[in-house]
Amino acid sequence: AMDTKPISPENFQKNWKAPFFTIFAGQSLSLFGSSLVQFALVWYITRQTGSATILATATLVAMLPQIIVGPFAGALVDRWDRRLVMIAADGMIAVATLILAGLFMFGVQQVWHIYVILLIRSLGGAFHWPAMSASTSLMVPEKQLARVAGMQQTLQGLVGIVAPPTGAVLIGILSTQSVLMIDVLTALAAILPLLFIGIPQPIRAPSNDPSQPVTTYWQDLREGFRYVVTWPGLLMLLLIGTLINFLLTPTFTLLPLLVTKYFGRGALELGLSDSLFGAGMIIGGLLLGIWGGFKRRIITSMLGICGLGVGVITVGLAPAHLFWVALLGMTMIGLMSPITNGPIQAIIQATVKPEMQGRVLSLINSAATAMSPLSLALAGPLSDKIGIRSWYIFSGVACLLISVGSLFIPAILNIEKNRTDSPSEALNPNPAILPQVGK
Repeated sequence: AMDTKPISPENFQKNWKAPFFTIFAGQSLSLFGSSLVQFALVWYITRQTGSATILATATLVAMLPQIIVGPFAGALVDRWDRRLVMIAADGMIAVATLILAGLFMFGVQQVWHIYVILLIRSLGGAFHWPAMSASTSLMVPEKQLARVAGMQQTLQGLVGIVAPPTGAVLIGILSTQSVLMIDVLTALAAILPLLFIGIPQPIRAPSNDPSQPVTTYWQDLREGFRYVVTWPGLLMLLLIGTLINFLLTPTFTLLPLLVTKYFGRGALELGLSDSLFGAGMIIGGLLLGIWGGFKRRIITSMLGICGLGVGVITVGLAPAHLFWVALLGMTMIGLMSPITNGPIQAIIQATVKPEMQGRVLSLINSAATAMSPLSLALAGPLSDKIGIRSWYIFSGVACLLISVGSLFIPAILNIEKNRTDSPSEALNPNPAILPQVGK
């Protein structure tokens, strides 16, 4: 029977380890299954079509729910029963994958079927992650939160390293529908513990005015936007982040085609390049943790962007018979990712007012991701016309120019010093800056 009794965070945290880690283990298995399926579907599209446009469209379809629904999902998750949200999201993903496995079994699958399933899976993910993250802070005692977050990061890193080659091996010995069925089983492993373990819910203050939450949401959003716009360095940084994402998203999406068409390799080599990227990320994170970066954090980030450029150019220029050179490039890109992102997050945590941090971070995230669809729409057809390597070389050189050029822009160089501290300047109440939304 499903345990539906509401449980307070205090009661849950008295003996939190067994129930939390049971849920955590189920979720981890599900994450692994999803990564296998992601790999299998990308490989299927690569092998069947060999088209950069079709591959770029698949990535685009998988991103859209995160971009469009993502910002609203968090607010909805805060109002709904989080456990039911997680069960529904995992269940929806499992059913969609099961239907796709059926289509493969009868041999009637089409590329657009894969698009639809990727869309549904991504929609489930857009609700699942905020629900799980928000529940973790209620299930885990505050003293242990940093450790659990570290475990989750490490687990994601390990899945990133282990899943691609495992997926490649499984594709070699099993049919596509069998690999899809593994994900259905791992999704059930995530749902089962949630049926029997009650999750603490946040205690909500009763609201007398039903129209209140909606306007506050828009006001919060507007306030966050104004905060970013009135801090010159932060706005420049936002633009740089957006541009870097625009340049680099297609390099990951088009990698399967580069591996097959240009290097003439197979699923195992694609899995290996994904794994080395993941390994690079873990090493980069450890390196940043030990070294701590330059005194001026922004210089560490610019060094990271420069390194990303070198890595991408290396992949693009690697001769067809020297695949290991491209692997070195992929490791370099992984290594430089935390060195680019870590200091930026630290700048925001150190300089942005705590009550603004969530909004500022999500704004940066949304803006950075929102450019990806445009670059995928461009890079796919362009690569089909003039060759995949051209995008790698172009985006790598652009990264080098951005990192060097930024060092000559005072607003970026002094980002930690030039924020407007007086509230009247930072949050100018003058509504002329932005149109009134939601009024």
